[in-house]
Amino acid sequence: MAARASLSKTFVWIILALLILGLAGFGATNLSGTIRTVGHVGDKYIDVEDYARSLQQEIRAIEAETGQALPFDQALALGVDRAVLSRLVTARALDNEAAQLGLSIGDENLREQIVQIPAFSGVDGQFDREGYRFLLEQRGMTEARFEESIRDESARTLVQAAIVTGVEMPETFIETLMTYVGQRRSFTWTTLDRNNLETPLASASESQITQHYEQNIDRFTLPETKQITYAMLTPDMILDQVEVDEEALRQLYEERANEYDQPERRLVERLVFATDADASAAMAALEVSGTTFEALVEERGLALADVDLGDVTGQDLGAAGDTVFAAEVGDVVGPAPSPLGPALFRVNGVLPAVNTSFEDARPDLQEELAADRARRVIEAEAQSIDDMLAGGATLEEVAAETDMELGQIDWFDSIGEGIAAYNDFNEAAIALSADDFPQITGLEDGGMFAMRLDAVLPPRPAPLEDVRRDVIADWENNQLLTQLRAQAKAVLPELERGAGFGDVALDAVVETDLIRSAFVPGTPPDFMTQVFDMEIGDVAIVDSEQAVLIVRLDGINPPDDSVEMNALRDGLGQQMDQAVAQDLFQVFARDVQLRANPTIDQRAINAVHANFQ
Repeated sequence: MAARASLSKTFVWIILALLILGLAGFGATNLSGTIRTVGHVGDKYIDVEDYARSLQQEIRAIEAETGQALPFDQALALGVDRAVLSRLVTARALDNEAAQLGLSIGDENLREQIVQIPAFSGVDGQFDREGYRFLLEQRGMTEARFEESIRDESARTLVQAAIVTGVEMPETFIETLMTYVGQRRSFTWTTLDRNNLETPLASASESQITQHYEQNIDRFTLPETKQITYAMLTPDMILDQVEVDEEALRQLYEERANEYDQPERRLVERLVFATDADASAAMAALEVSGTTFEALVEERGLALADVDLGDVTGQDLGAAGDTVFAAEVGDVVGPAPSPLGPALFRVNGVLPAVNTSFEDARPDLQEELAADRARRVIEAEAQSIDDMLAGGATLEEVAAETDMELGQIDWFDSIGEGIAAYNDFNEAAIALSADDFPQITGLEDGGMFAMRLDAVLPPRPAPLEDVRRDVIADWENNQLLTQLRAQAKAVLPELERGAGFGDVALDAVVETDLIRSAFVPGTPPDFMTQVFDMEIGDVAIVDSEQAVLIVRLDGINPPDDSVEMNALRDGLGQQMDQAVAQDLFQVFARDVQLRANPTIDQRAINAVHANFQ
C-alpha cells in the first residue's frame, strides 16, 4: 500500500504541475457560451476547457521541440487534435472505471495534497487559503471542479498502479534471453583463398561465359531506369565568364590576413603548479630523478589532453614566450610564468611562420570570388529561366538561349555518376513522373537544373557485351569457390576425428569464449550466426566472398558472471517487466473504453477549434 500511495502521490504531483502550467498559459483560447463538454465517457464528461487547454499545451510542446511555430491548420493535418482527444478519452474512461469500482480519496488526503502544492503557498511558505481561491478564480476554475480533478486523478492512479504494479516476467524467459545474448563459443578456424589453390584456375571459354550469363541472368539485370533529359548550370561552368576586379581580390586578401600572414608557432603542453617551489621540484625530478613529463601529469590526476595548449605564438605565452620558443622539440622548460601560476612547458612541434604574398594567394582568391559571383549569377538567372519553362519553353530551347547545358541520363537509384552525384538531383529523379513539367531546382553547390522524364524502362537483362567483364569475374569466382570447397571437404574427415589443423597442413586461429555479437576480422557478416548453429565437434565450411573458411566448434559455455552481464540481465528483466505491464495496461484501457461507450460532440470540437483559428 505504501508503494501505491507513493506512486499515486507522484502521479498527482505531475498532473497538478502540468495543470497549473497549462492554466497559466491558457486564456488566448477562452471559450464562452453554453458549450461545456466535448463528449461523455460513461458517467464522466470531457470538459471543453480541458480539451482546449490540452490541445494548446500539445501545440506548444511541439513548437518547443522543433523551434518553429506550428499553425493550427498544420496541427490538425498532423493529427494533434485526434491524439489529444484520444488521451482525454482514455483518462476519463479510467476515471469512470474508478468510480464504478468505488475508488476515491478522503477529504483528509485531498486537503493534504492541496496544501502541499507550492503554487498555493503564501510568503511564509504555508498554505494560503485566500491565495488558493484567488488563483483558481483567475484561471476560471472553481474550487469544486479543481478538487474533483484531484480526486479523479488520484483514483485513476490507483487503478493504473493496480494493473502495472508487480508484473514480472518468468525467470525462465530472462534466462532464455541471456542464453541467446551471452552464451559463448570457443572454436578453431582457418581460411582457404586463391593462394591455397592446388591447381590454377582455367580460363573461361566463350560457351562457358554465355552459359554462366544465361544461368545467372538475375545478377546481370538492370533495375527500372528513368530516361531523363535535363538542363543544368553550375558555378564551375561559367567561371571563365565571371570577372573579378583587383580591388575585390585585395580586399579579400586583407580580410584573410590572419590566414596568409601567421607568425611562427609551437605545439605546446603546459603543466601548472601552485607555487614556484612545486614547479622547481618537478623540474628537478625531470632532470635528476629521470621521471617523465607524462608521469608528472599523471601524478596531478590529469591527462595529456588536459594540459595541451595546441599551437600557440610567443605572444600567446606572454612572459614564458621567449623561454618556450628557445627550446627544441621534445624539451621541457621552466618553471616559467603563466596566467594560472608557475608552469612547466613541453614543446611537441614547430610550425614555421606563414607569409603568403598577395600574388601567391591570388589564384585561390580568384577561384573563391569567381565561384561566389558565379553562384550569384545563377541565382539571378534562375527566376527568368523558370519563367521560360513555365511559358512553355522546352529544355532544348532553354539550353540554346541560356548558359544551361543539355544532357541525358539513364537514371536508376544509386547510379551516383555525373549529375546523379548530386543528392538534390536524385531526390527529384525519384519523384519525377511523366506528368511533371520541367522547373528550376537548386543544387547544393549553388547550381541549378531542370528535368524531363522521357521514358521508364522496366527491369531488363543487360546486354552480354556490356557486362562481359563482370560475367567473367563472377564465373572465375564461382570456380575459385568450387575448387576451395573441394579442398576443404578433403580434410573434413580428419578434422572431425579430432586431428589438429596443423596435422592437415593448415594454419589456424583459435577463438575463445566469443558471444553471438562478436566480430571476427576476415569472416563474412553471418559467420558467428553459423558458428552458433553448430554443436561441439562439428566442422563446417563457410563461404566468404573470395575464400572459404573451415571452422570447428570446440566448446559451448554459458554467459559469464561479469558485472556487465549481470547488469544486462537486470536491465533485460526490467525492460521486459515494463513492456508486459504496459501491454496489460493498454488492453485494460481499451476494455474500459469499450465498456464506457465514449460519445464525442463534433460541434463542440469545432467550436474549440474555431477559437484557435
